Amino acid sequence: MIRVVILAGGFGTRIKHLLRDIPKPMAPVAGRPFIEWVVRFFARHGCSDFVLSTGHLSEVIEAHFARQPVPGVRVECCRETTPLGTAGGFLNCVRKDADAQTRWLVTNGDSLVVADPTPLITALSGSDTKAALMGLELADASRFGSLDLAADGRRLAGFREKRPGQGVINAGVYAFNHATVLAMPEKRPLSFEYNVFPGLAQEGCVAVHSVSAPFIDIGTPETLVDAERFILSQSHHFAPSSS
Repeated sequence: MIRVVILAGGFGTRIKHLLRDIPKPMAPVAGRPFIEWVVRFFARHGCSDFVLSTGHLSEVIEAHFARQPVPGVRVECCRETTPLGTAGGFLNCVRKDADAQTRWLVTNGDSLVVADPTPLITALSGSDTKAALMGLELADASRFGSLDLAADGRRLAGFREKRPGQGVINAGVYAFNHATVLAMPEKRPLSFEYNVFPGLAQEGCVAVHSVSAPFIDIGTPETLVDAERFILSQSHHFAPSSS
């Protein structure tokens, strides 16, 4: 079983003045909240079980999916009452008694990489792989920190700070087997980037699937304005409105 957790608990401070009383993932884009496009993208790739990690203005997200369910998928919301960090928010959504064969996909509710996530799940089949991470190849990675890859280019060695030039950045899409999830630290707040992946990278057990693909992050006023054009240009990658 594959469960998708979408992180949607942030405050969106850089575009808060544009959105008023709605959380960033609910920003209207091409007739739908952006986070619904994220759900529909993963649904197009065969995912049907979603948990939304909500926080700031969580009731807005909860009300939307209660009123307007996405055909063919199950969406539940799990609210954090205090900021838990990226990994902490994810763990707040995890059912400890889930089947041991459960595979977890994690992505963000305010960004989207138009690339098939299936290879991340496939990578977990390796006996020496505990987690998988999608890397995004950019000609100019200066806005982002980049990934430090092992010599074979397929394992995570660590993270690098922002620097000019081309690079492979963290696309914010992860996969974990259930045993790895249960072994994550108990501390809160907990960050994937600072508290989870560095230790796993030292073990050499994080597979990296690098892609060159369309990408949007609605975290700035400029990218929010561009989001509608982006979504409409990629419309064939989303599950349709009816089943």
